Amino acid sequence: MVKLVVSNTSPLSNLGVIGKLPLLRQIYPKLIVPSAVYKELAKFPTIQGELSALVQCGWLKVLPVKNQAMLKILSNRLDPGEAAAISLAIEIKAHRLLIDERLGRQTAIEYGLKIRGILGILANAKALGMISALRPILDELIEQAGFWVSPVLYQRILKDAGEI
Repeated sequence: MVKLVVSNTSPLSNLGVIGKLPLLRQIYPKLIVPSAVYKELAKFPTIQGELSALVQCGWLKVLPVKNQAMLKILSNRLDPGEAAAISLAIEIKAHRLLIDERLGRQTAIEYGLKIRGILGILANAKALGMISALRPILDELIEQAGFWVSPVLYQRILKDAGEI
């Protein structure tokens, strides 16, 4: 069975900026994003060609959110991409939602969704042998993509991965 995985903007944009989108494709057989997230990704021109190719090959699927009532409720709390990603994940009964922002993660959990953020994706990639080390990728995320990781979390992720 193909697992349904929905993504918010952050995992795609951040991994795209550092050239690591192929990791997502290795881990997930398909990825679904709501139209609002795909529009947000347009703010990252350096990854547009790669995203278009992923849509054309069928790995990345863009879907509209049909449940506008749910979208409206979530939009009162979250940015448009997060609200749409959570709404779509609920609507299609996704097995997992890829999301990083704290309020979005909390909200997704409140609605019973299983979540994974970019750090969990990278830890999973290392556990599966897709990458040999987390530290260089974490450093790229922080330095090149501007992804914020608290010093405590940074140390914990590296310790859990056996890198310190």
